[in-house]
Amino acid sequence: AGMAALLSVLPSPRCLFDEPVQIRVAGLQPQQAVTLRASLVDESGELFQSHALYRAGSSGELDLSRSPALGGSYLGVEPMGLLWALQSKTPYKRLAKRNVLTPFCVDLEVYEGHGDMSRLLGKCTNERWFLGEGVKRISVREGRLRATLFLPPGPGPFPGLIDLYGSGGGLIEYRASLLASRGFVTLALAYMSFEDIPAMPESLELSYFEEAVNFLRKQQQVKDTGIGVLGLSKGGDLALSIATFLPGIKAAVSISGSSFNSFVPLKGDGFTIPVHPYDLGRMKISDDSGLVDFSDVVGDHTDPATWDCRIPVERSLAKFLFLCGLDDMNWKSDLYCRDAVQRLQQHGREVEFYSYSGAGHLLEPPYLPLCKVSIHRVLGMFVHWGGQWREHAKAQEDAWRRIQAFFWQHL
Repeated sequence: AGMAALLSVLPSPRCLFDEPVQIRVAGLQPQQAVTLRASLVDESGELFQSHALYRAGSSGELDLSRSPALGGSYLGVEPMGLLWALQSKTPYKRLAKRNVLTPFCVDLEVYEGHGDMSRLLGKCTNERWFLGEGVKRISVREGRLRATLFLPPGPGPFPGLIDLYGSGGGLIEYRASLLASRGFVTLALAYMSFEDIPAMPESLELSYFEEAVNFLRKQQQVKDTGIGVLGLSKGGDLALSIATFLPGIKAAVSISGSSFNSFVPLKGDGFTIPVHPYDLGRMKISDDSGLVDFSDVVGDHTDPATWDCRIPVERSLAKFLFLCGLDDMNWKSDLYCRDAVQRLQQHGREVEFYSYSGAGHLLEPPYLPLCKVSIHRVLGMFVHWGGQWREHAKAQEDAWRRIQAFFWQHL
């Protein structure tokens, strides 16, 4: 209605969440000062916003893949800055997708000037989906399994993946649904704090994860050449254990994980891997904000007295990829990754390792904004995750490419 500018999202206003788009504005005055704003309301009704100041080119056009932001939530040429810089007014909110059957709708607006945003010049909506065309979502409650299976369209066969999140528990589906949209049969698996699974189980059974592997292997669309496993945080050390103790695992990715068994004993067939010593008394709680720095709670992993808690990854026949952020404020993930990588290399095993400066603990699929602090669902405390906005965003893009390439190569 009498809008002065045309705001467009290319190649299409509908895309998968992990896809970059080109944001353009046409019909402005030459050199016109404008403010762009992105808004997203999550499923709990929380508003996330970002904004950036721009100046149109000599032809009255603006292309975020070429024009630098002059101020606002970020600076410089950042084609996807409006997305990765989204932040809530309420502090310490993490943007995460609960229901993957609906998209996140990002409202984009262009306003006149670099001031009060009183005059709207144009707007459009970018629908960002977590489930590609034809991907099936199947709830799995078979035996002990508490999981969700995602099947890409077509007969396949596709590589099969098990996807594990961290000790916050629950059944997290958005990474698995995106991986299925990229051609992997993916099983998102809950193992803590979900339905009848307690928040802090007395132990985790390797046989539970074996059930998951067997369930995945018997799916018709899954290639029979071996399974991959991907885990973040506590899920990272579980991924290593699964690849070490269960047959048929070809490739494992650990994101911000550790080289030892953390927090819950892992029971195998005739053996138990104890919990690496930790002391919650070593948590640092800042007086002013009540935020918890968790990074020093774990004992010295180089002390031989703790070595029975190690995951003997060097015994595994799987290929490994380790990813971590060097600004992880929650976990000494770089140190712990190096420990596992060293042991694998000493035994002549193939391993890839990437650490990202300025990236925090929660390395997520790309364009999910950095979450520096959020509530840990099991601890019930606000935890520091670390990370710098721009560096973390770049790390997520790179890590996502590497994870997919790694699984395609080895599965």
